[in-house]
Amino acid sequence: MRALLSVSDKRGIVELARELVALGWEIVSTGGTADTLRKAGLPVIPIDAVTGFPEMMEGRVKTLHPKVHGGLLARRGHPGDRAALEQHGITPIDLVAVNLYPFRETVARPDVRFEQAIEQIDIGGPSMLRSAAKNHQDVIVVVDPDDYPVVLAGLKAKDVSAELRRTLAAKVFAHTAAYDATIYSYLVKDRPGWPERIALALERRQELRYGENPHQAAALYAADEPGIRDLAQLHGKELSFNNLLDVDAALAAVAPWSGSDRVVCAIVKHTTPCGIALGRSPAAAYERALATDRTSAFGSVIAFNAGVDRAAAAALRELFVEVVVAPAFADDALSVLREKKNLRLIRLAADPDPPGWDFKRIRGGFLVQERSRPGAVGAESGWKVATRRAPTESEWRDLRFAWAAVGAVKSNAILLAKEEAAIGIGAGQMSRVDASFLAVHKARQQGHDPAGAVLASDAFFPFPDGVEEAAQAGIRAIIQPGGSVKDADVIAAADRHDLAMVLTGLRQFRH
Repeated sequence: MRALLSVSDKRGIVELARELVALGWEIVSTGGTADTLRKAGLPVIPIDAVTGFPEMMEGRVKTLHPKVHGGLLARRGHPGDRAALEQHGITPIDLVAVNLYPFRETVARPDVRFEQAIEQIDIGGPSMLRSAAKNHQDVIVVVDPDDYPVVLAGLKAKDVSAELRRTLAAKVFAHTAAYDATIYSYLVKDRPGWPERIALALERRQELRYGENPHQAAALYAADEPGIRDLAQLHGKELSFNNLLDVDAALAAVAPWSGSDRVVCAIVKHTTPCGIALGRSPAAAYERALATDRTSAFGSVIAFNAGVDRAAAAALRELFVEVVVAPAFADDALSVLREKKNLRLIRLAADPDPPGWDFKRIRGGFLVQERSRPGAVGAESGWKVATRRAPTESEWRDLRFAWAAVGAVKSNAILLAKEEAAIGIGAGQMSRVDASFLAVHKARQQGHDPAGAVLASDAFFPFPDGVEEAAQAGIRAIIQPGGSVKDADVIAAADRHDLAMVLTGLRQFRH
Protein backbone atom coordinates (compact mmCIF):
# COMPACT_ATOMS: atom_id res chain seq x y z
CA MET A 1 0.00 0.00 0.00
CA ARG A 2 1.30 3.44 -0.90
CA ALA A 3 0.51 6.85 0.59
CA LEU A 4 1.38 10.24 -0.86
CA LEU A 5 1.91 12.97 1.75
CA SER A 6 2.41 16.60 0.69
CA VAL A 7 1.22 19.22 3.15
CA SER A 8 1.60 22.90 3.90
CA ASP A 9 0.00 22.52 7.35
CA LYS A 10 2.26 19.94 8.97
CA ARG A 11 0.17 19.36 12.10
CA GLY A 12 0.09 15.64 12.81
CA ILE A 13 1.86 14.62 9.61
CA VAL A 14 4.78 12.88 11.36
CA GLU A 15 2.40 10.90 13.57
CA LEU A 16 0.27 9.94 10.54
CA ALA A 17 3.32 8.77 8.59
CA ARG A 18 4.72 6.85 11.57
CA GLU A 19 1.45 4.95 12.01
CA LEU A 20 1.24 4.21 8.29
CA VAL A 21 4.78 2.85 8.24
CA ALA A 22 3.94 0.66 11.24
CA LEU A 23 1.00 -0.71 9.25
CA GLY A 24 3.34 -1.61 6.38
CA TRP A 25 2.66 1.32 4.05
CA GLU A 26 5.33 3.00 1.95
CA ILE A 27 5.44 6.79 1.96
CA VAL A 28 5.91 9.03 -1.08
CA SER A 29 6.46 12.68 -0.30
CA THR A 30 7.52 16.06 -1.69
CA GLY A 31 9.77 18.96 -0.74
CA GLY A 32 9.41 20.24 2.80
CA THR A 33 7.09 17.42 3.85
CA ALA A 34 9.70 14.83 2.83
CA ASP A 35 12.39 16.72 4.78
CA THR A 36 10.16 16.79 7.87
CA LEU A 37 9.55 13.05 7.67
CA ARG A 38 13.22 12.23 7.12
CA LYS A 39 14.21 14.32 10.14
CA ALA A 40 11.75 12.22 12.15
CA GLY A 41 13.62 9.09 11.01
CA LEU A 42 10.92 7.83 8.67
CA PRO A 43 11.62 6.16 5.30
CA VAL A 44 10.46 8.35 2.41
CA ILE A 45 10.35 7.83 -1.35
CA PRO A 46 10.95 11.23 -2.97
CA ILE A 47 8.44 12.26 -5.61
CA ASP A 48 11.10 12.50 -8.32
CA ALA A 49 11.87 8.82 -7.78
CA VAL A 50 8.25 8.11 -8.76
CA THR A 51 7.98 10.49 -11.71
CA GLY A 52 11.53 10.19 -13.04
CA PHE A 53 11.68 13.99 -13.21
CA PRO A 54 13.20 16.40 -10.70
CA GLU A 55 11.15 19.13 -9.10
CA MET A 56 11.58 22.17 -11.32
CA MET A 57 10.74 25.85 -11.73
CA GLU A 58 11.24 26.53 -8.02
CA GLY A 59 8.70 23.87 -7.09
CA ARG A 60 6.01 24.92 -9.56
CA VAL A 61 6.20 21.51 -11.22
CA LYS A 62 6.69 18.37 -9.18
CA THR A 63 3.54 16.19 -9.03
CA LEU A 64 1.87 16.97 -12.37
CA HIS A 65 2.80 13.64 -13.95
CA PRO A 66 1.00 10.48 -15.17
CA LYS A 67 2.93 8.37 -12.65
CA VAL A 68 1.16 10.36 -9.91
CA HIS A 69 -2.28 10.92 -11.40
CA GLY A 70 -2.42 7.51 -13.03
CA GLY A 71 -1.77 6.02 -9.59
CA LEU A 72 -4.58 8.12 -8.14
CA LEU A 73 -7.22 7.76 -10.85
CA ALA A 74 -6.85 4.08 -11.70
CA ARG A 75 -10.00 2.13 -10.85
CA ARG A 76 -8.87 -1.03 -9.12
CA GLY A 77 -11.71 -3.13 -10.47
CA HIS A 78 -11.46 -1.85 -14.06
CA PRO A 79 -9.53 -4.24 -16.36
CA GLY A 80 -8.46 -1.45 -18.73
CA ASP A 81 -7.14 0.71 -15.87
CA ARG A 82 -5.23 -2.23 -14.39
CA ALA A 83 -3.69 -2.98 -17.77
CA ALA A 84 -2.63 0.67 -18.17
CA LEU A 85 -0.94 0.61 -14.78
CA GLU A 86 1.01 -2.50 -15.72
CA GLN A 87 1.88 -1.25 -19.21
CA HIS A 88 3.31 2.06 -17.93
CA GLY A 89 4.84 0.82 -14.71
CA ILE A 90 2.59 2.89 -12.49
CA THR A 91 2.18 1.96 -8.83
CA PRO A 92 -1.30 2.68 -7.43
CA ILE A 93 -1.56 5.30 -4.66
CA ASP A 94 -4.03 4.28 -1.98
CA LEU A 95 -4.02 7.27 0.35
CA VAL A 96 -3.41 10.98 -0.23
CA ALA A 97 -2.90 13.52 2.55
CA VAL A 98 -2.56 16.96 0.98
CA ASN A 99 -3.36 20.48 2.08
CA LEU A 100 -2.71 23.64 0.17
CA TYR A 101 -0.40 26.64 0.11
CA PRO A 102 -1.70 29.32 2.53
CA PHE A 103 -3.11 31.70 -0.08
CA ARG A 104 -5.75 33.23 2.19
CA GLU A 105 -3.24 33.95 4.94
CA THR A 106 -0.78 35.40 2.43
CA VAL A 107 -3.19 37.89 0.85
CA ALA A 108 -4.48 38.92 4.28
CA ARG A 109 -1.10 40.49 5.01
CA PRO A 110 -1.26 44.24 4.30
CA ASP A 111 2.23 44.35 2.78
CA VAL A 112 1.91 41.39 0.39
CA ARG A 113 2.90 42.02 -3.22
CA PHE A 114 0.95 40.62 -6.17
CA GLU A 115 3.93 38.46 -7.21
CA GLN A 116 4.08 36.92 -3.73
CA ALA A 117 0.37 36.19 -3.75
CA ILE A 118 0.53 34.48 -7.14
CA GLU A 119 3.26 32.10 -5.95
CA GLN A 120 0.95 30.94 -3.17
CA ILE A 121 -1.61 29.62 -5.68
CA ASP A 122 -1.29 25.87 -5.32
CA ILE A 123 -1.58 23.87 -8.56
CA GLY A 124 -0.30 20.38 -7.83
CA GLY A 125 -2.11 20.09 -4.51
CA PRO A 126 -5.65 20.73 -5.79
CA SER A 127 -4.96 18.47 -8.78
CA MET A 128 -3.96 15.55 -6.57
CA LEU A 129 -6.85 16.14 -4.21
CA ARG A 130 -9.39 16.25 -7.01
CA SER A 131 -7.99 13.11 -8.66
CA ALA A 132 -8.05 11.20 -5.38
CA ALA A 133 -11.49 12.50 -4.43
CA LYS A 134 -12.92 11.50 -7.81
CA ASN A 135 -11.59 8.00 -7.22
CA HIS A 136 -12.47 7.92 -3.51
CA GLN A 137 -13.91 4.42 -3.74
CA ASP A 138 -10.33 3.24 -4.17
CA VAL A 139 -8.26 6.09 -2.71
CA ILE A 140 -8.56 7.57 0.78
CA VAL A 141 -8.16 11.35 0.53
CA VAL A 142 -7.50 13.57 3.54
CA VAL A 143 -7.35 17.37 3.33
CA ASP A 144 -7.90 18.17 7.03
CA PRO A 145 -5.30 17.11 9.63
CA ASP A 146 -8.13 16.73 12.15
CA ASP A 147 -9.29 13.70 10.13
CA TYR A 148 -6.01 11.77 10.49
CA PRO A 149 -7.12 9.93 13.67
CA VAL A 150 -10.40 8.66 12.22
CA VAL A 151 -8.62 7.45 9.07
CA LEU A 152 -5.95 5.66 11.09
CA ALA A 153 -8.62 4.06 13.27
CA GLY A 154 -10.33 2.74 10.15
CA LEU A 155 -7.08 1.42 8.68
CA LYS A 156 -6.18 -0.37 11.91
CA ALA A 157 -9.65 -1.92 12.03
CA LYS A 158 -9.39 -2.73 8.31
CA ASP A 159 -12.69 -0.93 7.87
CA VAL A 160 -12.53 2.42 6.09
CA SER A 161 -16.19 2.57 5.16
CA ALA A 162 -17.63 3.80 1.87
CA GLU A 163 -19.48 6.47 3.87
CA LEU A 164 -16.24 7.80 5.39
CA ARG A 165 -14.52 7.77 1.99
CA ARG A 166 -17.37 9.77 0.48
CA THR A 167 -17.41 12.23 3.39
CA LEU A 168 -13.67 12.84 3.02
CA ALA A 169 -14.05 13.32 -0.74
CA ALA A 170 -16.86 15.83 -0.28
CA LYS A 171 -14.66 17.72 2.17
CA VAL A 172 -11.97 17.94 -0.51
CA PHE A 173 -14.28 19.51 -3.08
CA ALA A 174 -15.61 21.97 -0.49
CA HIS A 175 -12.00 22.88 0.39
CA THR A 176 -10.83 23.36 -3.20
CA ALA A 177 -13.98 25.31 -4.09
CA ALA A 178 -13.33 27.69 -1.19
CA TYR A 179 -9.67 27.94 -2.17
CA ASP A 180 -10.54 28.85 -5.77
CA ALA A 181 -13.18 31.34 -4.56
CA THR A 182 -10.56 33.12 -2.47
CA ILE A 183 -8.18 33.35 -5.43
CA TYR A 184 -10.95 34.62 -7.72
CA SER A 185 -11.99 37.27 -5.20
CA TYR A 186 -8.39 38.44 -4.85
CA LEU A 187 -7.87 38.72 -8.60
CA VAL A 188 -11.03 40.77 -9.24
CA LYS A 189 -11.14 42.85 -6.06
CA ASP A 190 -9.73 46.06 -7.56
CA ARG A 191 -11.59 45.98 -10.85
CA PRO A 192 -14.13 48.75 -11.47
CA GLY A 193 -17.80 47.83 -11.65
CA TRP A 194 -19.53 44.67 -10.55
CA PRO A 195 -18.02 41.25 -11.37
CA GLU A 196 -19.96 38.94 -13.64
CA ARG A 197 -19.88 36.26 -10.95
CA ILE A 198 -19.44 36.32 -7.18
CA ALA A 199 -17.96 33.29 -5.47
CA LEU A 200 -18.90 32.94 -1.80
CA ALA A 201 -16.99 30.46 0.32
CA LEU A 202 -18.65 30.07 3.70
CA GLU A 203 -17.33 27.94 6.54
CA ARG A 204 -19.67 26.46 9.13
CA ARG A 205 -18.68 27.79 12.54
CA GLN A 206 -21.53 26.60 14.70
CA GLU A 207 -24.76 24.62 14.59
CA LEU A 208 -27.39 26.66 16.39
CA ARG A 209 -30.20 25.36 18.58
CA TYR A 210 -32.69 26.84 16.13
CA GLY A 211 -33.24 29.85 13.89
CA GLU A 212 -35.44 32.90 14.42
CA ASN A 213 -38.08 30.53 15.76
CA PRO A 214 -37.84 27.07 17.38
CA HIS A 215 -39.31 25.28 14.36
CA GLN A 216 -36.46 26.52 12.08
CA ALA A 217 -33.12 24.69 12.00
CA ALA A 218 -30.10 26.98 11.69
CA ALA A 219 -26.31 27.27 11.63
CA LEU A 220 -23.71 30.03 11.60
CA TYR A 221 -21.38 30.32 8.59
CA ALA A 222 -18.46 32.73 8.31
CA ALA A 223 -17.08 34.38 5.20
CA ASP A 224 -13.40 34.70 4.41
CA GLU A 225 -13.09 38.20 5.89
CA PRO A 226 -12.73 39.80 9.32
CA GLY A 227 -15.82 39.85 11.48
CA ILE A 228 -17.79 37.03 13.03
CA ARG A 229 -14.89 34.57 12.67
CA ASP A 230 -12.99 36.79 15.15
CA LEU A 231 -15.67 36.45 17.82
CA ALA A 232 -14.48 35.08 21.16
CA GLN A 233 -17.10 33.99 23.69
CA LEU A 234 -15.76 34.48 27.22
CA HIS A 235 -18.76 33.31 29.21
CA GLY A 236 -22.36 32.19 29.09
CA LYS A 237 -24.73 30.03 27.14
CA GLU A 238 -24.39 29.28 23.45
CA LEU A 239 -25.26 32.22 21.24
CA SER A 240 -28.60 31.94 19.48
CA PHE A 241 -29.55 32.95 15.94
CA ASN A 242 -31.28 36.09 17.22
CA ASN A 243 -28.38 36.87 19.58
CA LEU A 244 -26.00 36.89 16.62
CA LEU A 245 -28.24 39.19 14.60
CA ASP A 246 -28.44 41.59 17.53
CA VAL A 247 -24.69 41.43 18.19
CA ASP A 248 -24.05 42.46 14.59
CA ALA A 249 -26.59 45.29 14.80
CA ALA A 250 -25.21 46.50 18.13
CA LEU A 251 -21.66 46.61 16.80
CA ALA A 252 -22.86 48.53 13.75
CA ALA A 253 -24.54 51.03 16.09
CA VAL A 254 -21.30 51.82 17.97
CA ALA A 255 -19.07 51.64 14.86
CA PRO A 256 -19.20 55.40 14.05
CA TRP A 257 -17.24 56.05 17.26
CA SER A 258 -14.78 53.15 16.98
CA GLY A 259 -11.20 54.31 17.02
CA SER A 260 -12.16 57.64 18.60
CA ASP A 261 -11.68 58.76 22.19
CA ARG A 262 -15.46 59.01 22.68
CA VAL A 263 -17.08 56.16 24.63
CA VAL A 264 -20.44 54.94 23.31
CA CYS A 265 -22.90 52.30 24.43
CA ALA A 266 -25.76 50.91 22.34
CA ILE A 267 -28.61 48.80 23.71
CA VAL A 268 -30.29 46.74 20.98
CA LYS A 269 -33.54 44.77 20.75
CA HIS A 270 -34.64 43.02 17.55
CA THR A 271 -31.68 44.56 15.65
CA THR A 272 -32.70 48.15 16.47
CA PRO A 273 -31.29 50.39 19.21
CA CYS A 274 -33.65 51.16 22.06
CA GLY A 275 -30.88 53.21 23.67
CA ILE A 276 -27.62 54.79 22.57
CA ALA A 277 -25.46 57.43 24.22
CA LEU A 278 -21.98 58.82 24.67
CA GLY A 279 -20.43 59.09 28.12
CA ARG A 280 -17.23 59.93 29.95
CA SER A 281 -16.73 56.24 30.77
CA PRO A 282 -18.30 52.91 29.79
CA ALA A 283 -20.43 52.99 32.95
CA ALA A 284 -21.64 56.52 32.23
CA ALA A 285 -22.37 55.72 28.58
CA TYR A 286 -24.35 52.64 29.65
CA GLU A 287 -26.41 54.52 32.26
CA ARG A 288 -27.25 57.23 29.71
CA ALA A 289 -28.14 54.67 27.01
CA LEU A 290 -30.29 52.75 29.49
CA ALA A 291 -32.17 55.94 30.32
CA THR A 292 -33.39 56.17 26.69
CA ASP A 293 -35.88 53.36 27.26
CA ARG A 294 -35.46 51.29 30.42
CA THR A 295 -38.50 49.15 29.61
CA SER A 296 -37.28 47.94 26.22
CA ALA A 297 -33.73 47.31 27.50
CA PHE A 298 -34.88 44.15 29.31
CA GLY A 299 -33.40 41.10 27.53
CA SER A 300 -31.24 43.21 25.23
CA VAL A 301 -27.82 42.98 23.62
CA ILE A 302 -25.43 45.71 24.77
CA ALA A 303 -22.38 46.87 22.83
CA PHE A 304 -19.48 49.17 23.71
CA ASN A 305 -16.76 50.65 21.55
CA ALA A 306 -14.37 50.60 24.53
CA GLY A 307 -13.27 48.00 27.04
CA VAL A 308 -15.68 47.14 29.85
CA ASP A 309 -14.28 47.98 33.31
CA ARG A 310 -15.47 46.98 36.77
CA ALA A 311 -17.68 50.05 37.15
CA ALA A 312 -19.54 49.26 33.93
CA ALA A 313 -19.84 45.60 34.93
CA ALA A 314 -21.33 46.58 38.28
CA ALA A 315 -23.89 48.78 36.55
CA LEU A 316 -24.78 46.03 34.06
CA ARG A 317 -25.37 43.53 36.84
CA GLU A 318 -28.73 45.09 37.74
CA LEU A 319 -30.38 44.42 34.35
CA PHE A 320 -31.34 41.16 32.64
CA VAL A 321 -29.19 41.17 29.51
CA GLU A 322 -28.72 38.48 26.85
CA VAL A 323 -25.28 39.52 25.55
CA VAL A 324 -22.58 42.09 26.28
CA VAL A 325 -20.13 42.67 23.43
CA ALA A 326 -17.01 44.83 23.64
CA PRO A 327 -13.45 44.93 22.28
CA ALA A 328 -12.08 43.99 25.73
CA PHE A 329 -13.08 43.17 29.30
CA ALA A 330 -10.99 43.92 32.37
CA ASP A 331 -10.32 40.88 34.57
CA ASP A 332 -12.27 42.33 37.50
CA ALA A 333 -15.16 43.15 35.14
CA LEU A 334 -15.25 39.53 34.00
CA SER A 335 -15.31 38.39 37.62
CA VAL A 336 -18.40 40.52 38.26
CA LEU A 337 -20.23 39.59 35.06
CA ARG A 338 -19.51 35.86 35.34
CA GLU A 339 -21.66 35.81 38.45
CA LYS A 340 -24.57 35.87 35.99
CA LYS A 341 -24.51 32.28 34.79
CA ASN A 342 -26.35 32.68 31.51
CA LEU A 343 -25.03 36.08 30.44
CA ARG A 344 -23.07 35.77 27.22
CA LEU A 345 -19.87 37.82 27.13
CA ILE A 346 -18.39 38.41 23.68
CA ARG A 347 -15.05 39.94 22.80
CA LEU A 348 -15.36 41.51 19.36
CA ALA A 349 -14.58 45.01 18.21
CA ALA A 350 -16.77 47.11 15.95
CA ASP A 351 -15.26 47.96 12.58
CA PRO A 352 -15.92 51.48 11.24
CA ASP A 353 -14.75 50.44 7.78
CA PRO A 354 -15.73 46.77 7.33
CA PRO A 355 -14.44 44.97 4.24
CA GLY A 356 -16.53 43.34 1.57
CA TRP A 357 -20.04 43.91 0.32
CA ASP A 358 -23.40 43.78 2.02
CA PHE A 359 -25.62 40.87 0.94
CA LYS A 360 -29.36 40.57 1.40
CA ARG A 361 -31.05 37.28 0.62
CA ILE A 362 -34.11 37.26 -1.61
CA ARG A 363 -35.88 34.26 -3.05
CA GLY A 364 -33.55 32.64 -5.58
CA GLY A 365 -30.73 35.15 -5.27
CA PHE A 366 -28.95 37.92 -3.43
CA LEU A 367 -28.99 41.69 -3.56
CA VAL A 368 -25.45 42.99 -3.27
CA GLN A 369 -24.48 46.53 -2.35
CA GLU A 370 -21.60 48.56 -1.04
CA ARG A 371 -21.64 48.93 2.72
CA SER A 372 -22.76 52.20 4.22
CA ARG A 373 -19.64 53.45 5.97
CA PRO A 374 -19.72 55.82 8.96
CA GLY A 375 -16.91 57.91 7.52
CA ALA A 376 -18.94 58.74 4.42
CA VAL A 377 -22.18 59.21 6.37
CA GLY A 378 -20.55 61.64 8.79
CA ALA A 379 -18.63 63.69 6.21
CA GLU A 380 -19.91 67.24 6.64
CA SER A 381 -18.57 68.67 3.39
CA GLY A 382 -21.95 68.12 1.71
CA TRP A 383 -24.06 69.36 4.61
CA LYS A 384 -25.87 72.69 4.44
CA VAL A 385 -28.08 74.74 6.72
CA ALA A 386 -31.39 75.13 4.89
CA THR A 387 -33.25 77.36 7.36
CA ARG A 388 -32.93 81.01 8.33
CA ARG A 389 -31.62 80.01 11.74
CA ALA A 390 -28.39 78.03 11.98
CA PRO A 391 -27.91 75.52 14.81
CA THR A 392 -26.27 76.72 18.00
CA GLU A 393 -22.99 75.14 19.07
CA SER A 394 -24.75 72.73 21.46
CA GLU A 395 -27.32 71.88 18.77
CA TRP A 396 -24.54 71.10 16.29
CA ARG A 397 -22.99 68.72 18.81
CA ASP A 398 -26.26 66.87 19.29
CA LEU A 399 -27.08 66.88 15.57
CA ARG A 400 -23.78 65.17 14.78
CA PHE A 401 -24.47 62.54 17.42
CA ALA A 402 -28.07 62.00 16.31
CA TRP A 403 -27.12 61.67 12.63
CA ALA A 404 -24.51 59.00 13.46
CA ALA A 405 -26.95 57.17 15.74
CA VAL A 406 -30.07 57.17 13.54
CA GLY A 407 -28.30 55.13 10.85
CA ALA A 408 -28.56 52.06 13.08
CA VAL A 409 -32.34 52.39 13.50
CA LYS A 410 -34.78 50.50 11.26
CA SER A 411 -36.58 52.70 8.73
CA ASN A 412 -38.65 54.79 8.90
CA ALA A 413 -36.46 56.11 11.68
CA ILE A 414 -36.61 59.19 13.87
CA LEU A 415 -34.22 59.73 16.78
CA LEU A 416 -34.41 62.49 19.38
CA ALA A 417 -31.20 63.44 21.17
CA LYS A 418 -30.14 65.73 23.96
CA GLU A 419 -26.60 66.15 25.31
CA GLU A 420 -25.32 63.35 23.04
CA ALA A 421 -27.78 60.76 24.25
CA ALA A 422 -30.91 59.42 22.58
CA ILE A 423 -34.06 60.30 24.52
CA GLY A 424 -36.68 58.93 22.12
CA ILE A 425 -36.54 56.55 19.14
CA GLY A 426 -39.29 55.97 16.60
CA ALA A 427 -38.31 52.89 14.58
CA GLY A 428 -39.72 50.81 11.76
CA GLN A 429 -42.81 52.89 11.07
CA MET A 430 -44.60 52.92 7.74
CA SER A 431 -44.96 56.71 7.78
CA ARG A 432 -42.41 59.28 8.90
CA VAL A 433 -44.95 61.34 10.81
CA ASP A 434 -45.81 58.25 12.86
CA ALA A 435 -42.10 57.71 13.54
CA SER A 436 -41.90 61.32 14.77
CA PHE A 437 -44.97 60.84 16.96
CA LEU A 438 -43.55 57.59 18.38
CA ALA A 439 -40.16 59.12 19.17
CA VAL A 440 -41.83 61.94 21.11
CA HIS A 441 -44.19 59.50 22.83
CA LYS A 442 -41.33 57.18 23.88
CA ALA A 443 -39.35 60.12 25.21
CA ARG A 444 -42.19 61.33 27.39
CA GLN A 445 -43.06 57.79 28.47
CA GLN A 446 -39.53 57.43 29.89
CA GLY A 447 -39.65 60.80 31.66
CA HIS A 448 -37.69 62.84 29.11
CA ASP A 449 -38.72 66.32 28.03
CA PRO A 450 -38.32 66.67 24.25
CA ALA A 451 -38.21 70.46 24.54
CA GLY A 452 -34.77 71.66 23.46
CA ALA A 453 -33.80 68.32 21.89
CA VAL A 454 -32.70 67.74 18.30
CA LEU A 455 -34.20 65.31 15.79
CA ALA A 456 -32.52 63.10 13.18
CA SER A 457 -34.44 61.49 10.34
CA ASP A 458 -32.87 58.70 8.29
CA ALA A 459 -34.60 59.92 5.11
CA PHE A 460 -36.31 63.06 3.86
CA PHE A 461 -39.63 64.35 5.17
CA PRO A 462 -42.13 63.85 2.33
CA PHE A 463 -44.50 66.39 3.91
CA PRO A 464 -44.24 69.11 6.56
CA ASP A 465 -46.34 67.09 9.05
CA GLY A 466 -43.32 65.40 10.63
CA VAL A 467 -41.70 68.79 11.25
CA GLU A 468 -44.94 70.11 12.72
CA GLU A 469 -45.07 67.12 15.08
CA ALA A 470 -41.51 67.81 16.18
CA ALA A 471 -42.09 71.54 16.68
CA GLN A 472 -45.15 70.93 18.86
CA ALA A 473 -42.95 68.79 21.13
CA GLY A 474 -40.36 71.56 21.49
CA ILE A 475 -37.67 70.16 19.16
CA ARG A 476 -35.20 72.93 18.26
CA ALA A 477 -33.12 71.50 15.40
CA ILE A 478 -33.47 68.81 12.74
CA ILE A 479 -30.96 66.93 10.60
CA GLN A 480 -32.20 65.00 7.57
CA PRO A 481 -31.04 64.17 4.03
CA GLY A 482 -33.40 66.40 2.07
CA GLY A 483 -34.29 65.58 -1.50
CA SER A 484 -38.09 65.57 -1.30
CA VAL A 485 -40.16 67.39 -3.90
CA LYS A 486 -41.72 69.04 -0.85
CA ASP A 487 -38.38 70.25 0.58
CA ALA A 488 -39.41 73.88 0.24
CA ASP A 489 -42.61 73.26 2.24
CA VAL A 490 -40.69 71.27 4.87
CA ILE A 491 -38.06 74.03 5.25
CA ALA A 492 -40.77 76.69 5.40
CA ALA A 493 -42.45 74.76 8.24
CA ALA A 494 -39.15 74.71 10.11
CA ASP A 495 -38.73 78.45 9.57
CA ARG A 496 -42.24 79.16 10.87
CA HIS A 497 -41.30 77.47 14.14
CA ASP A 498 -37.78 78.97 14.26
CA LEU A 499 -36.19 75.51 13.97
CA ALA A 500 -32.71 75.03 12.56
CA MET A 501 -32.54 72.40 9.80
CA VAL A 502 -29.44 70.78 8.33
CA LEU A 503 -29.61 68.82 5.06
CA THR A 504 -26.91 66.15 4.67
CA GLY A 505 -27.64 65.05 1.09
CA LEU A 506 -27.24 61.43 2.13
CA ARG A 507 -29.97 58.93 3.06
CA GLN A 508 -29.60 56.21 5.69
CA PHE A 509 -32.40 53.72 5.00
CA ARG A 510 -32.10 50.45 6.89
CA HIS A 511 -34.55 47.71 5.90
